[in-house]
Amino acid sequence: MSALKTVFFGTPELAVPYLELLHQISSVQLVVTQADKPRGRGMEITPCPVKKRALELNLPVLSPEILKTHYEDLAKIPFDLGVVVAYGKIFRPNFLALPKYGLINVHFSLLPHLRGAAPVQQALIQGYTQTGVSTFWIQEGMDDGPLYLQKTCPIDPQDNAKTLFEKLIPLGVEALKETVQGIQAGQLTRTPQTGEPTLAPMISKEEAQLSFAALNAEDFHNKVRGLACGPKPKALITLNNKTEPLQILQTALADTACAGVPGTVLCIEKQKGILVQCKEGSLWLTTVLPAGKKAMPAYDYAVGHALKAKDKVFN
Repeated sequence: MSALKTVFFGTPELAVPYLELLHQISSVQLVVTQADKPRGRGMEITPCPVKKRALELNLPVLSPEILKTHYEDLAKIPFDLGVVVAYGKIFRPNFLALPKYGLINVHFSLLPHLRGAAPVQQALIQGYTQTGVSTFWIQEGMDDGPLYLQKTCPIDPQDNAKTLFEKLIPLGVEALKETVQGIQAGQLTRTPQTGEPTLAPMISKEEAQLSFAALNAEDFHNKVRGLACGPKPKALITLNNKTEPLQILQTALADTACAGVPGTVLCIEKQKGILVQCKEGSLWLTTVLPAGKKAMPAYDYAVGHALKAKDKVFN
């Protein structure tokens, strides 16, 4: 059986293992990835991770600003299957009709749950205890195409977006391998998604501005976990009549209930950090990142700024 001819669509670092797998199990005819952009401190025009790896593998690359203007370029390439991982663009019907088996996507949730751009982040923010990966056939709607297969993954209490990605990426690679090989062997059928869909919209910088007065402890904690890969969660702190943002990198739920005005420091402990009253419940800040500084234990931040119990310093 000859190898499937494929085209890969993807851009960020997390998509690179999928390109590498596809290179191993199929004949990659083209890699389509977003155009080079300014990156790093020097803002030099550099290729995205997928393009960089594709060039290392000696694969042809197309990096269009707008894919629809390159329909004829793609139509000239005979391919059986398109594979999409974190490409971030919507495909028009004429593109979907090009390959024999259509386009398939690896999505980091158990569809129809968490359709959208940020399923890993939103799984944590929304308090899910289980998620997974889905491979599905792309149609015109957003993540609503019929499924090929799914694999589940528990979300542990200590997981954040970074650790959850580390679990889901290899799980998705495994799912993609089974899907591509199953399609080629004619042993895999598509199944319509069932159940009530939930959404996973991208998180804006404004939504990453957290307030102890507006959020209960568990919701605040889940947002910190979900935003570990960005945009970084921040809370406003007022010291010496000056208000500035403080990045909250790590938190822990308090074991016992406390009472107080939201934003008030309840206590400070070397092994735990700063305990802050939320709208409901209280939360330990364990690791923080002050503006212009390096990440540090919250206890060290408290000592350096002479924080003490009963200080109402957070918004």
